Amino acid sequence: MDRSLLILYGSETGSAQDVAENIGRQARRRRFRIRVLAMDDYDKLQLVNEKLVIFVCSTSGQGDEPANMKKFWRFLLRKNLPHDILSHLDCAVFGLGDSSYRKFNYPSKKLYKRLTQLGANMLCERGDGDDQHYQGVDGGLSPWLKDLWQNIMRKYPLPMGTELIPDDVLLPPSVRIEFLSGDGKDRMASFVQQQREPGEYDLIVKQNQRITAEDHFQDVRHVILSDPSEQLAYEPGDVAVITPRNIPQDVDAFLELMGWTEYADRHLQLHPAQDHQIPTHWPSVMTFRDLFVNCLDIFGVPRRSFFEMLAYFTKDENHTERLREFNTPEGLDDMWAYCQRPRRTIAEVLFDFKPVDIPFDYMLDLFPPLQPRSFSIASSLKAHPNEIHLCVAIVKYKTVLRRIRRGVLTKWLSSLQPEDTIERIRIAKGTMKLPPSSDIPLIAIGPGTGIAPMRSFIEERIKNNAKDNVLFFGCRYRDKDYHYREEWEKYVADGSLTVFTAFSRDQEEKLYVQDRIRENASLVWYLIDKCQAKVILSGSADKMPKEVAYAFKQVFMSQGGLDAAAAEEYFDKMSKTGQYQEECWS
Repeated sequence: MDRSLLILYGSETGSAQDVAENIGRQARRRRFRIRVLAMDDYDKLQLVNEKLVIFVCSTSGQGDEPANMKKFWRFLLRKNLPHDILSHLDCAVFGLGDSSYRKFNYPSKKLYKRLTQLGANMLCERGDGDDQHYQGVDGGLSPWLKDLWQNIMRKYPLPMGTELIPDDVLLPPSVRIEFLSGDGKDRMASFVQQQREPGEYDLIVKQNQRITAEDHFQDVRHVILSDPSEQLAYEPGDVAVITPRNIPQDVDAFLELMGWTEYADRHLQLHPAQDHQIPTHWPSVMTFRDLFVNCLDIFGVPRRSFFEMLAYFTKDENHTERLREFNTPEGLDDMWAYCQRPRRTIAEVLFDFKPVDIPFDYMLDLFPPLQPRSFSIASSLKAHPNEIHLCVAIVKYKTVLRRIRRGVLTKWLSSLQPEDTIERIRIAKGTMKLPPSSDIPLIAIGPGTGIAPMRSFIEERIKNNAKDNVLFFGCRYRDKDYHYREEWEKYVADGSLTVFTAFSRDQEEKLYVQDRIRENASLVWYLIDKCQAKVILSGSADKMPKEVAYAFKQVFMSQGGLDAAAAEEYFDKMSKTGQYQEECWS
């Protein structure tokens, strides 16, 4: 019997990839020959030759598929595919998402439905991982995997005379690290040149300026990046995808903590196993320090798989036992209380579980890769040729441990100085679009750093001589975090913009953008119903999007004379036709 298993993932931030690799390790213990690949890295024409496939995909934006599964998904949607083309295929689908979003796990739901339409045999019901679950994604993953493996092993039993590889046996590494005797610089330079991909830009920092008051709790930056090649291309609403680096001084401190300082400047080469790939933009030759500066995440909050792997390398039996308990269904709550709630970093966990002895060949199995982050572009290319502007809140907070936490990317971004270079910025299409005509009014709602894409739309509209632009902006204080205030006031003065502001803390009673929408109900209804205005919303995905949607429905009832059901239907129609679009994040 063919016991080959293909695991395909679509991942935006690394969560789905981590789940896929975890499933791969479990499959190896069950003696399967496995491959773990991003969907777009797989030769989709070979799908008709597969027997057993597990699909794992996360949710991007407002129910969109991740960037590294878009080509694969378009292929599955081809109308000329026979309805039984996958009738030979046994498969399963697991999705990762956040149930606070209206389009919870849409990519996995659509993928499950499409595979079924093409005749695939589902080994179990679709699994749903939910960030809102008190155990995170694992709350849905663990029971789903239990059912999945029971069904798979019934259909694909172990060969005669073989047994499962026990959990306490360390599997072979996925990548072998070879330390080079020379400096390796020639090989490193040639490899980096070969791996340049189209559509990526190396941009120079032109400005990195704080735009909130110095005494305000949040540091928000206006970052200007320029393109020396003058080849930059993007549209309003597009997104800049940036992969962070770790601060070299922080890496040096980490290497000292681990006792690896003597290896910092030694060159190494990565040799992946036959069933494993390393990211194409990684150089095959680099220094040991560069591996941690540019490639591996050592200051992020670890996932469950990190504890699973670390248990093999601890020297204290009590530590080993505790780590293994974290990876049991019964131990998930303890793992959450230890790691997720206080947001302990990988480096801090390693300190807590010292001493550890980590073989170099297992570095890439233990430490996850640095993952790219997406930022809405805050500029119009017409208004700022050869430039990208970003509006970025620097992540810095205290946990229950009273320790200050900082976001990996924003900590690095805040340290950048003019003339520094950010390499390999990728432009991704956003979900929000301009109205099809400059004559159609625009209602833009962007509280906080949600203002970023609104600035790109408004700048583009004004460059196109569109005058009917309305902005609802909300923040805490007029004098502390009113982003781009001078620009809005200038546009108001020349008649190209109407602005309604909500400063929630400047008075005793809190005010939000949804309150301003209700206060200006007559204008809002006129623009939407009589002028077919396009409405776009961006900001935090907490309560705000639902409150804004409710405010619009109240406007429809008070100004349009609709009852609750009709107002709901009116709003749904706006969403389906694209007259109302939102792009929010958690």
